[in-house]
Amino acid sequence: MGLFSSNDNDKMPTSSKKIRTTVVKTQNVAKELFALAQSNEVDVESLDFNVLDLQTYVRVNEGKEEVDWNELSSEELYELDDKSSLLVKSFEIKQIYEIEIFTKEEKDNKFPNFNIAIGANASKCKIYLSIKSGSKLEYFKGFKDELEILINNKKLRAGILINIFDEMLDDTLSKLSSKVKLEKSLEYSKNDTILIAQSIEPTPTIDDKIILHYDKDEDIGEHEKIDYSKRGFIRSVVKEELLIEYIKPKIGTPGRNCRGIFLEVSEPLETNVVDFTFDETIILKDTKASVKYLANENGYITFEENKYSIKTDIDVDTISFRTTGSISAGLNSDVSISVKEGDASKDAVGAGMEVEVTEIDVDGNMGPNSKLNAIRATISGQTHKSSVVKAEKLNLNVHKGTAYGKLIHITRLEHGIVDGDIIDISQAMGGDIRGKEVRIEICGSHVKVTSLKIIEIQKLQGSENTFIIDSLLKKSSQKGLKKLDDEILNLQVDIKNIKAEIAKHTKTIQDNKTAFLELKKRLIHYKNNGVQLPSSFVDKYKQFLKIEAHLESIKKDLEIKKEELSFLSVKTTYFQNNIFDARIINNDRWIGYNKLIFKLVDPPIEVSYEPPEGSPNKIFGIVENENGEYFIEPKDEEQDNK
Repeated sequence: MGLFSSNDNDKMPTSSKKIRTTVVKTQNVAKELFALAQSNEVDVESLDFNVLDLQTYVRVNEGKEEVDWNELSSEELYELDDKSSLLVKSFEIKQIYEIEIFTKEEKDNKFPNFNIAIGANASKCKIYLSIKSGSKLEYFKGFKDELEILINNKKLRAGILINIFDEMLDDTLSKLSSKVKLEKSLEYSKNDTILIAQSIEPTPTIDDKIILHYDKDEDIGEHEKIDYSKRGFIRSVVKEELLIEYIKPKIGTPGRNCRGIFLEVSEPLETNVVDFTFDETIILKDTKASVKYLANENGYITFEENKYSIKTDIDVDTISFRTTGSISAGLNSDVSISVKEGDASKDAVGAGMEVEVTEIDVDGNMGPNSKLNAIRATISGQTHKSSVVKAEKLNLNVHKGTAYGKLIHITRLEHGIVDGDIIDISQAMGGDIRGKEVRIEICGSHVKVTSLKIIEIQKLQGSENTFIIDSLLKKSSQKGLKKLDDEILNLQVDIKNIKAEIAKHTKTIQDNKTAFLELKKRLIHYKNNGVQLPSSFVDKYKQFLKIEAHLESIKKDLEIKKEELSFLSVKTTYFQNNIFDARIINNDRWIGYNKLIFKLVDPPIEVSYEPPEGSPNKIFGIVENENGEYFIEPKDEEQDNK
């Protein structure tokens, strides 16, 4: 919103020179004020004026010959908002004002602390009264009329017609006047804006335009660095996504602003006629305002030989900063990438690259700090120790980095990290493995395996290995137990507090029981003999009954809390019930130093066992003896199967 004028109620100019009161007729009040100030060598802000007379004229001037102006009466003035006249280009409005111009006098300022300005939107079709924070109003006789004069004079300085388009002004002034009259004074604690005039806003013409929605880059914050590695090598799309939109040309509608000026609209430009083609993977939707091109399936959009299409498969030699940059198509995009780097000394997925697709086959290596996220992924080369791979179904050849997944197969693990559900490793040469079920064909040295259910080794060729069964392997289980422990602790505190309260009220009842029975006997005696019951006796009797009722209530609460505690205590056993069925299996003889660990929840202890070198025992589980002690023991294979 632009401001037309500054506050007329600022302090008076320091110049003491006065002008002779001058009466003029004019269409442009601001121009007359400026001219008179200039001729008298005074500041224009030192001048003020009164409107002595107002005349409004209209005519329809089609330019063929001079047409006379017709003066409107005040009644006709308020009927001038008829669009059928105002939206005719040849219809003209003008106002002529007879004004009396004079030098401002501080004593004549009826609103010395009311700091206001007139503002408008760009088209001047909406006029606002802007009131500055800290402005003050005090009521006096004739308040509403004087305020209307002040606002209209400001509108005239800004070239805005008065008594036209401003029907809401009277209601605004009435409400403000009533409020100030009721409260004697009014102060504005913050800036305020009030609509005081509104004419006919034009509707802008719309030129035709083609919007490539699929090609819109994400907004970069002012202080964010641009990541040039993410160049959008492919643009992934999902079914029914709006890809392209042709905005149809549409001529706007004219308007007329609060200065009475007719606002014309231009003819629309038509410079973006569609000349491309598309196949069945894209569907067209024709609407009144535009033509929309929507994806008919998931994938990525291509534009070749002036034809748009959606594809799902893509073959590249490498994914690197120089070639493709990072690729982020999304897990549910149905995009499958095949990366084939023929040179084994080079990385198929380059350093720092990030890839997110539905499926990917990498015939080569993962570079340092690279990241891969997919639903299915196969890497036939090797992963770098700083690379991260995530996939529900993951197949790795030589793994040195970090891998996450549900079904994971690794040909050779070389000190990498693996976290998944079902993990199958052909050969482990050091590394950290965490999974619900872990199976290793050949286990070397310095391998740490943590599992929820089973760890099975086919052939043990090394030592210094640690095999752990942990009921709280998954973070969700850890959080669940922590929440359960917090609930149990809160219940134990509640029970302790309720017991203390029960003891307190029980003692109160016991200490006052004799007095209560005596009081009860006397009240019965009074009642039977028609004597009015003393209010003090009745109050004491009721107070004692309340204590008894409250005691019974908190006793019931105590029983409920105890039942909840018992239920939650049983639930803690859920987190480790399966640990007694969990097994560590070595189908080979034990060689060197190896350690077996079972982690319990309740009690929170670790039970460990070191199989002697050469031991033939294959299956191990945890048991509890009759003394409540836990230990790891070998299991007979036939009994265990039963």
